[in-house]
Amino acid sequence: MLPHDSPFPSRALAALDRLAEGLLAPGFWATNRLLDLRPTTAERRRRRRRRCGQCRGCTGTLLAGVAFVALLLLSLPVTALGLLLWLPVQATRRPFLYRHTAGTAAAQPWDLRQPRTFTFLSANVCLLPSGLAKFSNLGDTPQRAAVIARRLAPVPPASPGARAGLVEPHGETTGYGGTLRAPRPPPGSVAVAVPEVTPAVTPAVTPAEAAEAAEPVLSERFPADTDFVCLQEVFDGAAAACLCGQLAGAFPHVLWDVGARGLRGGRPVLLGSGLLLASRFPPLAARYRPFPNGRGEDALAAKGLLVVQVLLGSARGRRVVGYIGCTHLQAPAADATTREAQLSLSLRWLQLFREEQEQRGDLVAFDVLCGDLNFDNCSRGDELNQRHPLFELYRDPCRRGPGLDAPWAIGTLLNYLRIYEEPVSTPEKMRRTLSQPEGRQRYLAGPILASGEPDPAAPGPWRGRRVDYILYRQHRGTRTEVAGVSVITQLATRSDHLPVALRLRVAPDGPEPGTHRGTLSPAPTGGLSARHPPEPATAP
Repeated sequence: MLPHDSPFPSRALAALDRLAEGLLAPGFWATNRLLDLRPTTAERRRRRRRRCGQCRGCTGTLLAGVAFVALLLLSLPVTALGLLLWLPVQATRRPFLYRHTAGTAAAQPWDLRQPRTFTFLSANVCLLPSGLAKFSNLGDTPQRAAVIARRLAPVPPASPGARAGLVEPHGETTGYGGTLRAPRPPPGSVAVAVPEVTPAVTPAVTPAEAAEAAEPVLSERFPADTDFVCLQEVFDGAAAACLCGQLAGAFPHVLWDVGARGLRGGRPVLLGSGLLLASRFPPLAARYRPFPNGRGEDALAAKGLLVVQVLLGSARGRRVVGYIGCTHLQAPAADATTREAQLSLSLRWLQLFREEQEQRGDLVAFDVLCGDLNFDNCSRGDELNQRHPLFELYRDPCRRGPGLDAPWAIGTLLNYLRIYEEPVSTPEKMRRTLSQPEGRQRYLAGPILASGEPDPAAPGPWRGRRVDYILYRQHRGTRTEVAGVSVITQLATRSDHLPVALRLRVAPDGPEPGTHRGTLSPAPTGGLSARHPPEPATAP
């Protein structure tokens, strides 16, 4: 059963929560404004340009800081009272909210006589309270939330055939990048087929040289045919409400305000999970599970896994369903073992949810896991997570094996200290800049050691840390092909992550009435770059 669009089961509890938040408001406001005094690199640059701006700015900051500290100290008794009231009330809070907007154009049910494409989008939007966002060189959370919300809610295409023209086309390059051939993957990894390309020249090339021959999969705009949006770090309440309201105009179903706050395992959890999922298809069931092993500052947020079963259509009395998971793992680089445990929990919870919800005769069209996993497939410091058994069941279309990505894959984590520089200040400029090796070296975060420090021995030229994933799983009864992959630059200066998009082409594994195998029409790719062939269909 999906909860209503209300966080509490009774008005009395909702009133107590509002009272507690009112008592907490002065202390929270003072703390947030105090942290918000930390300038971003863009704010520092503007101060330096103004005559005497730096001196006046420092004086103003000092006076404001004194005022906010004084207000914080004065509000401590009221804050303590509010916290004592707020913590127990959170035990009754629903794990997430569900908003259904009647009248919003829903996706048409899947007619199994034709193959269908489904487009998924995942993005870490860093919508924390403005003071906390400053630690990622981002501020002005309300303004960023409004811009992100508008850009995430495009008008849906009138028909599947209209998809190709709704996103700016992305130029194709030749094949996979010349002569690159993936080495045999280590035991326990997923073997992914890579086409052999006849070399244009006889001398052998190194993987790094071959990788540079392939243009990265970059797009300036979100796909207008997006069916599912999975967001991370939507921590700020006002930002979450803004996103939910705007997305409701394009996606009839939104699950938001996800997370179990309050006292959890004897420790206070002050923020939700930051997860949000919007869908053009109706959800049949949903479940959120918090990770029990958060550490450090991550333990203050209710990070976990949100998994949803959606109804895509029906055929001969059988339900056609899909499964979508959205998650955000432990962030600090040194916490690889914590992430490893969270990956194992996620894998088990995904399987349990399917077993609980799947009915006899269901046709599963897709099983997708999205999120910020906080590790990449290029850093020596992330080797433990790169080899997790999750990748034996779920496929990463950008990955060829542990430690080896496809040559067209590109990092999704920006060098946050440079996000306001002119070459990456707009979606168009960022796409052009990141298409060049020198642009990636300067503006993408590079490979790291286990300590989180840059890896001085990382072979170059590197393509950056790819920490944002959309993984998919094959199933009996359907044939799934990757129709396109994109890393998107539309949130330039609005986040320190690049969103990712995946389009899957799904067809029944066997002829349905009125169809013939081998005569399927080509799937439109729009702005998603289809740089790789269909992968072999296997069932776990």
